[in-house]
Amino acid sequence: MQLMTEKSAAGGGLRERKKRATRAALAEAAVRLAAEHGAEKVTVEAISAAAGVSVRTFFNYFDTRDDAFVVIDADASARMRRAVLEAPAGHSPLEVVRDAMAAEIAEAEQQHELWRLHAEVLHASPHLLARRVGAHMAAEAELAAAIAERLGGTGGLYPRLLAAVAATAVRTTMDHWSAHQEEAAFLDVFHEVFSLLAAGLPAPPA
Repeated sequence: MQLMTEKSAAGGGLRERKKRATRAALAEAAVRLAAEHGAEKVTVEAISAAAGVSVRTFFNYFDTRDDAFVVIDADASARMRRAVLEAPAGHSPLEVVRDAMAAEIAEAEQQHELWRLHAEVLHASPHLLARRVGAHMAAEAELAAAIAERLGGTGGLYPRLLAAVAATAVRTTMDHWSAHQEEAAFLDVFHEVFSLLAAGLPAPPA
């Protein structure tokens, strides 16, 4: 019985990995097609064909065509939540959030070209960019909930504020790095931003 249980668990894990891989393939196909042709000209049929699945399978993962363009990695929020909740007890909430975000950034950098194309697609389609902002807000709320849980369900305004500040820190990092790519690596800028936050945002020397 124990052997059957272990096999069942392994099979379930494999199925979940396959589902994640299929969703990722659809999202990547959508982004690449949109970058080449423009999101408005890309059909569900074209996305499905590029990913090697049926249209029916597409709608198992996305409610609408536009959903495929908005989020590349649907598991990022869940990974962040786990990272926040499982971090060592001695770490401050800011350190925990920083490390969780740094891990996600390192993951994204493995697909730098795809994320660059994704940004181009969103900025070329204002309605998709607006939907992405909504997705960011939802992810921020999930991060705040994880911070609150780590703090024992308390903290008042603190969890939501920390999540909002951390999200702003990432956007600030991205904006600065985009304009100064030759000066420092993205993660170095990210860690500098969080060092300033940890220090209480002291004013720079005159």
